[in-house]
Amino acid sequence: MTTPPFSVSGRQVLVVGAARSGVAAAHLLARRGAAVTLTDRKPAIPEAAALQAAGVRLELGGHVTQSFETAHLVVMSPGVPLELPEVRRARALGIPVIGELELASRWLRGPIVAITGTKGKSTTTTLVGRMLQAAGRRVLVGGNIGVPVSAQVEASTDDTVHVIEASSFQLEATDTFRPWIAALLNFSPDHLDRHPDERAYAAAKTRIFANQQAQDWAVINADSPEALQMSQQTRAQVVRYGIDDAGAVEVHANRGFVWQRTSEGDVPLLPLAAVHLAGRHMLSNVVAATTISHLAGATGASLAQALDGFTGLEHVMEPVGRRGGVRFVNDSKATNIDAAARSIESFDKVVAIVGGKYKGGDFADLAAPLRAHGRAVVAIGEARPLVKAALGDVVPVVEAGTLAEAVRQAWDLAVPDGVVLLAPACSSFDMFQDYADRGLRFKEEVQRLIAEP
Repeated sequence: MTTPPFSVSGRQVLVVGAARSGVAAAHLLARRGAAVTLTDRKPAIPEAAALQAAGVRLELGGHVTQSFETAHLVVMSPGVPLELPEVRRARALGIPVIGELELASRWLRGPIVAITGTKGKSTTTTLVGRMLQAAGRRVLVGGNIGVPVSAQVEASTDDTVHVIEASSFQLEATDTFRPWIAALLNFSPDHLDRHPDERAYAAAKTRIFANQQAQDWAVINADSPEALQMSQQTRAQVVRYGIDDAGAVEVHANRGFVWQRTSEGDVPLLPLAAVHLAGRHMLSNVVAATTISHLAGATGASLAQALDGFTGLEHVMEPVGRRGGVRFVNDSKATNIDAAARSIESFDKVVAIVGGKYKGGDFADLAAPLRAHGRAVVAIGEARPLVKAALGDVVPVVEAGTLAEAVRQAWDLAVPDGVVLLAPACSSFDMFQDYADRGLRFKEEVQRLIAEP
């Protein structure tokens, strides 16, 4: 029996959370004929007038329990925890609760390529979008990067490839979400300030495979034992990739190329000379993007073309400038400990600026990369005591009360030939609006330092 198309026409729909994904979902639902209420604990939002003009009812300054109890559907913005008492009440009453990504995906017409992992999602997603565009495909890139998927539904066509960066917060509230190609880049503890424990975080990530079938593809990083373990239950066809030619991979990088292994031998897909990104983990992202894009039909020429001039994303291993022999690198998006470790390993004589709002993990995991590559650490934010306790016996650790102070202390420690690296291993919300605000402030302080006599 054919499943009827998803419709919200005439239904009472409550959207929880007025960040950009929630706002996009509210607009989409209103266009599709729902009676939409948007609720947020913030007393005011800048999009209020536009939402009201679209027919969206606003409940700001707190949640109204009755709105949860009378809704036909509750849609969660990914920044809002599913454990809210009001959300639990709705579920207890049998009211469906889904996330914004799930909502939007029900109306997408073209195939979905979804990418998740603890680190590397944004770079890989961006590269896949560039590679498929270079191959002549019609592509929309969105999700946890750039534009919410709800804002792309109206532009979706049968021949549109939707390349989606999917976070654990988005995936945990999916039900029918089914990517044609799903990629798991890696896994390490993260967001433990939001997920109850590491197992719950892993369960959210593995939902990317939950609805795949035998004609779909699962792209897995063979260099990540955790990713391999998490993908064991998928029904999709598995393609493994890795940097090294370890035997049990279908795509690997060595001898000057990214290679595809076939029954007739290795076939070159991409010359490594086209890659202009520093760090082993960034090369892993390139290999992942190459694997995904090749599955989606991109040729060797388009793969290389997409990398032409691509030096990385803002706030991801971003070179900021030099003063004397000291280089400054902005990796503000390294918001967990594993990402910070990979960043530190990419340089030598590193003075790392670490800290912020702690969200789980063990700072002692930075000890090995710091012993091999580090010169010192400057600790910032709420996590300063934890950073100093974990690493004070490994390298010198000094504390800074502001980012401006941290940049200057780090430069003093890096002279004459070191690298000042912002790799916080924490979220930014104790001192900044988000990781981008932190990265911009870092770059501003570096430029002020460089401009001084």
